[in-house]
Amino acid sequence: MSRLVFFDLDGTLADRQTALSDAVTGLCRSRSLPPAADQWLRTELADRANAADFARLRDAFDLEWSAADLWQEYVDLMAAAVTCRPEVLDGLTRLRDAAWTIGVITNGASDIQRAKLVETGLADLVDGVAVSGDLEIRKPDRRLFELGATRCGVSLADGGWMVGDNPTGDIGGGHQAGLCTIWLRGRPWPEGLPAAHHVVDDVTDAITILLNETWE
Repeated sequence: MSRLVFFDLDGTLADRQTALSDAVTGLCRSRSLPPAADQWLRTELADRANAADFARLRDAFDLEWSAADLWQEYVDLMAAAVTCRPEVLDGLTRLRDAAWTIGVITNGASDIQRAKLVETGLADLVDGVAVSGDLEIRKPDRRLFELGATRCGVSLADGGWMVGDNPTGDIGGGHQAGLCTIWLRGRPWPEGLPAAHHVVDDVTDAITILLNETWE
C-alpha cells in the first residue's frame, strides 16, 4: 500500500462551525443586516456555502450590494476566522517527515476552501488539493479522489488512506476509491454503509494510527 493519506478539511482538519458563526456575525455587523438575515445565513450555510447562496440572500432581503461583493466578504471573513489546532499542524509535519504524501479532498467552492487552507497554514503541509468546485463533483464520487491522487503525483491504484468525519462522503467515498479509512465519530452512521477501518475521536488520533503503520 502507498504511504498516501487524504484528509477532509471542514470538521476534520479545520473547525468550520466556529468560523461560520464568526463570519456570519461579522458580515451582518459590517452590512448592518437584520436579525432575520443573520438567522437565514446560519441556517442556509450550515453545511456548505457558495456564491449562489448570496444571490439568494440578496433577493430575500432586497439588499443593495451585489451577490459577488457579499460572497467575497464572506470568503474573506471565513478565511480569517477558520482555525487548525497547532497539534494538528504538528501531526501533519510528522507525517511529512515520515515520507507520507498528504492530500486534502474537500467538498465546497474552490475559492473559499483554498483560502481556508492558506490562512490556516495547511497549504504548506499538503502535496495536493482536490476541491469539489474544481470539477463540480462531490465526495463520494471516485473522480474527486482520482483528481486528488493526480495532484499529489501518485496513483490511486496504489492505495492509501482517507480520514474524515462524514460517513458517506469521506468513508463511503474512500471505500469506493479503494482506500483504507479512518472515521472521526460524531455524525449518525447510515444503515448499510460498510464500517471504517478505524474509528477515532480526534484527527490527531488518526495521525497517530498512520504514524504507527508498518511498511514492508
